[in-house]
Amino acid sequence: MTALLQMEQITKKYGSFAANQAVNFSLHAGEIHAIVGENGAGKTTLMRMLYGMEQPTAGRIVLRGEEKHFASPADAIKSGIGMVHQHFMLFPSCTVAENIVIGNEPTKGLWFDRKQAVERVRQLSETYRMTVDPLQTVGHCPLGTQQRVEILKVLYNGAGIIILDEPTAVLTPLEVKELLVTLKGLAEQGKSIILITHKLHEVMEVADRITVLRNGVVTGTLSTKETSVEEISCLMVGRDLAGISRVERQSGEVILDVNGLFIQGDGGKPVLDNIDFTVRAGEIVGIAGVSGNGQSELIQALSGLLQVDRGSIALQGKQIANQPPLAVREAGLAHIPEDRYLWGAAKDASVKENAIMGHYRKPTARRFGFLRHKQLDGIVRNWVSRFAIKTESIHEKAQNLSGGNLQKVIVAREIAHGTPFLIAAEPTRGVDIGAMEFIHRQLVEKRDQGEAVLLVSSELTEIMTLSDRVLVMYEGCIVGELSGADISEEAISLLMAGGGQR
Repeated sequence: MTALLQMEQITKKYGSFAANQAVNFSLHAGEIHAIVGENGAGKTTLMRMLYGMEQPTAGRIVLRGEEKHFASPADAIKSGIGMVHQHFMLFPSCTVAENIVIGNEPTKGLWFDRKQAVERVRQLSETYRMTVDPLQTVGHCPLGTQQRVEILKVLYNGAGIIILDEPTAVLTPLEVKELLVTLKGLAEQGKSIILITHKLHEVMEVADRITVLRNGVVTGTLSTKETSVEEISCLMVGRDLAGISRVERQSGEVILDVNGLFIQGDGGKPVLDNIDFTVRAGEIVGIAGVSGNGQSELIQALSGLLQVDRGSIALQGKQIANQPPLAVREAGLAHIPEDRYLWGAAKDASVKENAIMGHYRKPTARRFGFLRHKQLDGIVRNWVSRFAIKTESIHEKAQNLSGGNLQKVIVAREIAHGTPFLIAAEPTRGVDIGAMEFIHRQLVEKRDQGEAVLLVSSELTEIMTLSDRVLVMYEGCIVGELSGADISEEAISLLMAGGGQR
């Protein structure tokens, strides 16, 4: 079969660093081809070159038998290539239709023809079986709908090849299933799809072929029907992955005690409705739920970022409800936030500055009132090594790191605080399978040392793998608790859908 697209011996260097080295990649018409690899393996860089956002140092791109040079995304779009980025590029205050037609708007005379734009978007969504309301404001749309808007936008611009960069990173399990169905439907209608991801079970479900990158080099191109998750994982990380093991132990004293927590939402409906639960020493308590059912507000209330209307939060017996974040942290809480860019990091600061946040207050970090930079440099370099954080230097700006590597900086920083209680909210969002394994081991080790972990995750496999108990949230309430043999995907999914007893 003749390839629709070929990338031949593609090399991209930044100074002496090679992000991609002699990469060969091909794509057939109507194919879903996944590109997988650890954070910093060169996946996104390779696709940025295909989309005209970067220029290759060496190699060539051949599209439909003709060599191409894409100087910008506009050149790629003209050739029928579209890209849906990991972080959506939409205007929240504009409607769905306005976002989709922007840059190629229908006109009536000299003016924007809004009625025609709405009709075109409605027809487009029907053609590709991707339901959207053209008149809805994008800022009011769930993330799954915003992603459909991004895909419809590239289809509207005539894309025959669609690149999706980590498309399921921020989606709920239901939204993920809907997206995978959409991708299969697009391929059946002749679209060719390149899927950048680290979630191997999704790859096995939807992809026809898989290309594996490690350190910028292709380590294998495989047919999905003839491979396994274990083989792909080994090609990604260069070794077999060990399973999670932990010491069986009885849970200890109550570390966190939450009683009657209530927060009134806009419009009169509570976002947290009389929440009661405990987390004990030596256990991981998981919180599952479809995004938007109060998990975010609960995390913010526990960490001092959101005021509560009534109820109590006791951390090691000390009341911390409505206390400022610094007081909450000093009481013994560390926090891996669910949004690394909004809550977890300062993008314009260096890797080192982000890593020592909170640590610089410790007496050991100072001498005569001044920071002990040499000592702190050594500590941060140790974390970079232990967590395999890919960075040119600890003085590099955090914004230059991939999302997964920035996540590892945050996880390393928070675990290193050694607090008796840790909130781990989406701790492995956007990280590769090797880093995920490492982070999971760190959480289990904290639990095995007799400390307490509250795990909030949209990944059911993560919840089920790590949790001693699982609490399920629905519409601001805890609607069920599962433990031991009762923890199953079916039981959790039923509660997540509101099928539990209040």
